[in-house]
Amino acid sequence: MAEIHTNGDSKSSFKIPEVKFTKLFINGEFVDSVSGKTFETIDPRSEEVIANIAEGDKEDIDLAVKAARAAFDHGPWPRMSGSERGRIMMKYADLVEANIEELAALDGIDAGKVFAYGKIRDIPFGLSVLRYYAGAADKIYGKTLKLSNQLQGYTLHEPIGVVGHIIPWNFPAGMFFFKVSPSMAAGCTMVIKPAEQSPLSALFCAHLAKLAGVPDGVINVVTGFGPTAGAAISSHMDIDCVSFTGSTEVGRLVMQAAATSNLKTVSLELGGKSPLIIFDDVDVDSTVNLALMGGFANKGEFCVCSSRIFVQEGIYDEFVTKFVRNAKGITVGDPFDPSTLQGPQVDKVQYEKVLSYIEHGKREGATLLTGGKPCGEKGYYIEPTIFTDVTDDMLIAKDEIFGPVIAVIKFKTIEEAIARANSTSYGLAAGIATKDLNIANTVSRSLRAGIVWINCYLAFDADCPYGGYKLSGFGREFGLEGLHKYLQVKSVVTPVHNSPWL
Repeated sequence: MAEIHTNGDSKSSFKIPEVKFTKLFINGEFVDSVSGKTFETIDPRSEEVIANIAEGDKEDIDLAVKAARAAFDHGPWPRMSGSERGRIMMKYADLVEANIEELAALDGIDAGKVFAYGKIRDIPFGLSVLRYYAGAADKIYGKTLKLSNQLQGYTLHEPIGVVGHIIPWNFPAGMFFFKVSPSMAAGCTMVIKPAEQSPLSALFCAHLAKLAGVPDGVINVVTGFGPTAGAAISSHMDIDCVSFTGSTEVGRLVMQAAATSNLKTVSLELGGKSPLIIFDDVDVDSTVNLALMGGFANKGEFCVCSSRIFVQEGIYDEFVTKFVRNAKGITVGDPFDPSTLQGPQVDKVQYEKVLSYIEHGKREGATLLTGGKPCGEKGYYIEPTIFTDVTDDMLIAKDEIFGPVIAVIKFKTIEEAIARANSTSYGLAAGIATKDLNIANTVSRSLRAGIVWINCYLAFDADCPYGGYKLSGFGREFGLEGLHKYLQVKSVVTPVHNSPWL
C-alpha cells in the first residue's frame, strides 16, 4: 500500500475549502432544524469530525414539503415556459462548473472520493445530465388523437407535483443532479434528503441553485437520517412521487410507506451484483484493465461494479495472474494525493461490513489471492481484494458487498456463463468482453440486467436509460425515460362538428 498523505503534505497542492453550509435549505433559506439538533459528519480519511450538520426530522420535512407545495401550486416554476426553465438550468450548470473543485473537495472529505476523479469524471457527468435536461425542458409535448364517435383528443404531459428525492452516499454531488435535473425540467418542485454520511455537497448545490435564479421552494434540502427524515418523505401525504437510490432493503421500506400513504409513484434504483463475462478470444492485457476499472471503481462503492468476473477457461490462468499483479499496483491513500487511485470507504459501518464479507469468503473456502486487510493507521482504508474458487452459493458471490472485493470465476461454455451470471437476485448491469459479434448478441439478449456493456464498462451517458431488473428496482434514470417519470399524462377529449355528443 502506498503511504497515506495528509492534506498538509507537499504532494497535494490543492487547499481544501472551508465548509460553508451546514443548515437545512428550505424555501430559499438556510435554517436550523426545528429541534435544534445536529449530527456529526465524519472525514473517512482521518475518522475526525468535519462539521456539525442540522438534523432534520419529520417536522422539518413537513416545512420543506409545504414550501415545495406552495411553489408548485402558486409559484412561477411550473408555469414558466420550458425554454425559460431551461435557461435557468443552464445558468445553474455554469455555476456548478465554476465551483467544480469545491464540490469535488466536499465529496472527497465527506465520502472519501478521489478528488481528481470527482473533478474530471463524476461532477462533469452530473453537469452533462443537468444540461441534457435543460435542453429537454422545452420539448415536452403530448399527442393528438383521432378518436371514434366523432371525437378528437390530445394528451398533455404535466409535472407530477412535489417530488421527494432520497440520495445515496457513494456519488453525492453527481447523484444530486441525476435526481434533480429531470424533475426540474418537468416543472416539479422537490424535497431532497442527502445521505447522512455525505450531506455537504447537496447543501452547496442548493446554494448554487439560489444564485442561478431557481425560485424559492423549488429545491429544498433536508439533511438527516433515513429512519426519520427519509421515512417522512416516503410516507408524506403531500409528496406526489419519490425517487430513491440505495439498498434493496430500504427500497422495500420506501415502497411500503408510499403504498400505505397516498399511493405516490415510486422509482427505485437499488443494489447490484453485476457480472463481467470474459471470453477467451479477447486481448487479455486490455481486458484486465477493463476489469480493474469495472470492479474497483470508486473503491467498490458502486452499485454496478463488476464484482463477479467470469473468465473462460482458455485464458483463465493468464487473466488471473495479470489481474492480481495489476490490482497490487492500485495506490490506496488520501483522495487528495495525486497518486491515489482508491480512497477510504465512506464510514466505519461500511468499512466493517466489507471486512466482515472478506472473512466470510475465507471461512466459506474461497481462495484469497491478494488484499483482504485494512491499511493505514487511521481512516477506513481497505486493500483491493480478489478471491478465486468462489461458488455461486457463497455470500461473497450472492450479496452486494459495496467495497473493493472481487470474485473471479472460471467457466467453460456460453450457456454456463449465462446461467451463472443470471443466478443472482439482482439485475442492474452486466458486461461482456469478446471479439465475436454472435457471442455478444446472444449473451446480451440473455442477461437479465437493465444495462449491458459490450467491450466497455461504466459507459454511462445522459441519453442512455439506466435502471434495474429484479431486486435492482424499477424506473429509469437518464434519457427521456428519466424525464417521463416526473410527468403525468392527461387526456383531453372534445366532440367535432355533427357529433352525437353535441
